[in-house]
Amino acid sequence: MNVNEKITTFLNSNLLDKYLIGQTTTSESVEVEHYINTYPEVKKVYEQLQDKLELSAQINAVKAPKNALDNILNALEEETPVIPMQPKKPKRKWFSLAIAASVAALLFAGSSAYLYVQNSNLSSENQVIVDEIFDLRSDIAKNNNRLNDILEQFKQLNNPETEKYVLQGNRSAKDLKTVAYINPKEKKSMIDVVSLPQLPDDQVYQIWADIQGKMVSLGILTEADRKLQEIPYTEDALGLSISVEPKGGSLERSNDTPVAEISLKLNE
Repeated sequence: MNVNEKITTFLNSNLLDKYLIGQTTTSESVEVEHYINTYPEVKKVYEQLQDKLELSAQINAVKAPKNALDNILNALEEETPVIPMQPKKPKRKWFSLAIAASVAALLFAGSSAYLYVQNSNLSSENQVIVDEIFDLRSDIAKNNNRLNDILEQFKQLNNPETEKYVLQGNRSAKDLKTVAYINPKEKKSMIDVVSLPQLPDDQVYQIWADIQGKMVSLGILTEADRKLQEIPYTEDALGLSISVEPKGGSLERSNDTPVAEISLKLNE
């Protein structure tokens, strides 16, 4: 085999490529370095491959954190075997540096992605907690408002100026019982629906105030009204009455015989 055939066979063996990326054995490295130092054609190809690899490394390299790069370089220095008769390769040091920077950049990118996912999950969890706190505050505010209303009602019930009136149902509504609390001094009225007999779906109970013989509606009573609540205060009312009216209520009391009524002592 002549020299040219020998060089061609060597170049086709890919040993030069493996040597550039540090994948050759000790004996293979010795063989590659022999060809580089002996044959200018091989040395030229070797330098061309170096230039291409360096350019690729520079394009893809990303600046890595200093500490990570130092650690990787130290590890490379400790693990690189000593190869006898190694020719001077100033460019290979830069190539190793670029490879190390690329590896460090990949590690850094992976850590950043992990931290981003963790931060996103934490942000979602924090938002859930914020929403729960907001709902809790809303519930507390509602409860506080309800408590204030109850305290105000309790204050009105225990006011010496507040008069209590019990409206009992007649034979047409024996189970009806409603309690009215009226304070003429503060001009406030409240009603407590204790019990309401069941009515057909097309009828309702309606409460009225008797003002000089004229019946003024104070509203419709329903099952939902079974709690202490305010009703309009009527000046100079002579009495209260409850009648059965068509669904939706009436503008005027249509039943001359109410199911419950009581006289007031407001003007006595």
